[in-house]
Amino acid sequence: MKIEDAKMTRRSFIKQIYKLSLGTIFLSSMGFGYARYIEPRQLKITRHPLQSVKIPMSFDGTRIVLFSDTHIGFNYTADQFSKLVNLINEKAPDIIFFTGDLLDAPNKYKEIGKVTQLLKDLRAPLGKFSIYGNHDHGGYGSEIIKMIMEEADFELLVNENKKLYNKMNDYIYISGLDDGMLGKPDPVKALQKIESDVYSIFLAHQPDLVKSIENLPADLQLSGHSHGGQVQLPFFGPIFTPYGATTYYEGFYQVGSTQLYVNRGIGTTRVPFRFFSPPELTIFTLRSLKGRSE
Repeated sequence: MKIEDAKMTRRSFIKQIYKLSLGTIFLSSMGFGYARYIEPRQLKITRHPLQSVKIPMSFDGTRIVLFSDTHIGFNYTADQFSKLVNLINEKAPDIIFFTGDLLDAPNKYKEIGKVTQLLKDLRAPLGKFSIYGNHDHGGYGSEIIKMIMEEADFELLVNENKKLYNKMNDYIYISGLDDGMLGKPDPVKALQKIESDVYSIFLAHQPDLVKSIENLPADLQLSGHSHGGQVQLPFFGPIFTPYGATTYYEGFYQVGSTQLYVNRGIGTTRVPFRFFSPPELTIFTLRSLKGRSE
């Protein structure tokens, strides 16, 4: 090989390495921009039927909207929340569930009145229900969140349950658990006196708490907290999930006799990124199987 040819080969090699380096930097920058500014705003609406012989025929077609983990104040604003409220109302839910972490730092947030009014504007003729998340208790937020939910006509369920009646005077159970990290969760108390032949929906912020309700009357657990990991890698999954969501982090699971659904949440926390884990609004439709399998 001639010296000039060797020089050309080295020059070509260096040029290719340089291009590769630039490409890597460019792709990394594009990935950063996407994860920081695009995916966190790409709300995905998921729809699922909930079927059971325990659901009364008169509840067939009842629509539930679940949202979670807004973390308002950390890269998610009240104006953005206003758009979400309008979207939820457009879906005409009969029931609304919020599974915790409304404000990222309740004692530092300045637009409490605006958020309260937005929550109040949500419409659901059969009821609006919420539970505490760890950020709701954190930052001396327990009383702040309680006040917001009361003024916004949400029932804040803390280790308790209630019968939810419809116009036909049929009912299902709704129960809520206190936060599993900073609260005092008592699943036995939350699910006490629930009739085993009546459909029962259980709200718990941390999905892994499903392990604590084994042999208790909960047909469905709805949770948040995980954010779907916020950042997932193809073929690998989440690179990190928080305590309380290390086993179950998104979507449906069957855990014993309880069906679990984990919502990825609306906002972000700790870091303002989402990658392969877009924010989620979930719409469930109750479907009665009563009489179909008898």
